[in-house]
Amino acid sequence: MKPIEHVRNALSDLDKEVQAILMDMKLNLTQKDNAMLPLLQQQKVLKQTLEDLEYLEAHPPSPNQPCGISKYRED
Repeated sequence: MKPIEHVRNALSDLDKEVQAILMDMKLNLTQKDNAMLPLLQQQKVLKQTLEDLEYLEAHPPSPNQPCGISKYRED
């Protein structure tokens, strides 16, 4: 599935950005936290999206039926 590839690539890019912020010695901890917060929020959403897409790929819904993704999620 193409969307799964795109989400994985986006997660990889976010990981690289987070690592770059962590390695930047010019930033103090507060600045690093402030810079990383939006990236980590995006990462959380992308991880959930990836899990949902993988679930749907493994368990495709029947025609004219809800996908049932809410039953699979624990949170």
